Amino acid sequence: MVSAKEKIAYGLGDTASNFIFQTVMLFLTFYYTDVVGIPAAAVGSMFLLVRVFDAVTDPLMGSLADRTRTRWGAYRPYLLWLALPFALCSVLAFTSPEWLTEDGKLYYAFITYALLMIMYTAINIPYSALGGVLSADASERVSIQSYRFVFAMGGGLLVTSFMLPLVDYLGSGNEALGYQRAMIVMSIVGMVLFLLCFAGTKERVKPANETPAPYKTQLAAIWQNDQCRVLCMVAIVLLTGMVMRNTLALYYVKYVLQRPESATLFVTAGMVGSIIGCALANPIAKRFCKIKVYTWLQLASAAVCIVNYFVPYQAWFTAIALHFLWGLILQMATPLLWAKIADVVDYGEDKTGLRMTGLTYSTVVFFIKVGLALGGALAGWLLASVNYQPDAFSPDVAKGIVALFCIGPAIASIGVAIIMRWYTLDNQKMMAIQQRLGLTTDDAHRAS
Repeated sequence: MVSAKEKIAYGLGDTASNFIFQTVMLFLTFYYTDVVGIPAAAVGSMFLLVRVFDAVTDPLMGSLADRTRTRWGAYRPYLLWLALPFALCSVLAFTSPEWLTEDGKLYYAFITYALLMIMYTAINIPYSALGGVLSADASERVSIQSYRFVFAMGGGLLVTSFMLPLVDYLGSGNEALGYQRAMIVMSIVGMVLFLLCFAGTKERVKPANETPAPYKTQLAAIWQNDQCRVLCMVAIVLLTGMVMRNTLALYYVKYVLQRPESATLFVTAGMVGSIIGCALANPIAKRFCKIKVYTWLQLASAAVCIVNYFVPYQAWFTAIALHFLWGLILQMATPLLWAKIADVVDYGEDKTGLRMTGLTYSTVVFFIKVGLALGGALAGWLLASVNYQPDAFSPDVAKGIVALFCIGPAIASIGVAIIMRWYTLDNQKMMAIQQRLGLTTDDAHRAS
């Protein structure tokens, strides 16, 4: 059994990650378009182009982590080594020198955003893989991920609650300076939390063969893992819809609901719902089939988005209640997804004889980041398609924003529910796989 203290320590790592992940989802597009002045279509293209790097860096980072051998383990050391560089890149991404030309600001944004995403890869993939080696027990894995995402959403809640007030307070009327200083605060706290995660966790599940397979062999084995391919498809479709809605939340509040002063309250309501949803994941997974629960949660979140589309523009309380409900339902499914990745690692080892925790997580994380980029890119492109201009309201633009905010995420969630028909690793199959691998629920076998 993994102690509650260790689960909390592990969760603090995603609190740190979400200081960046949630800030990018919620504020970076708005920062680039309305503060720096970069055209929305260019921002969308930039987000997608940076993902080209991930096609190379993600699997390399996963394989590198699997090959790492230190007295601290394979994955924990990266939290120690990269906490400071990650913090520095986060600040640079929210810094735009005033003396740059319009083209210069775009190039600077591209370079610093690319650096941030590379650093995010380097620290987040080992962190994610760490969750798969804390325990071999299937129910414990859900519990670990439930703790993780409660703390992850807690980090998101801090971002939604304090980011804009910090921008106002620290910027003293200079919005660009406010964003930079707010990110300095967020980054320092995040760095400390990564170090606490490093100090409070322990790697237990080890590969049976301590000599890593060649990189090409690992890639071939990942391709043979059909259940990993299913989760990759789930990741890209899920994150596209999720990021599209979160990216457009500020625009929806400002231009549709016409309550820009309530933006923090609106996004915070969604984050509170997300925290409650993550906390509910573990007890629900213990009572029902995880695959069926995950599918029904996706359909329920789609239904909430469709209802949201028909909410009158002046119905502020209904809109905020639905955003809270959307966060609760969708994030109830998130710990289940990440627990499935650990199961897929076991399935891959059973099928190919190779245990590749880091590479498996990095593969799914790559498609998560593709979804992150597609959601941001689609938001930027589609804003441009409805002739969006900062601070220029029109009824047609408002109609376009509400459609993008509601219908796009609904379609994505329905797509995820359909894809899940090909995922087959239920509890019974996982018990049989773990028995064949000799992975016991008390982690006695192949444990340090």
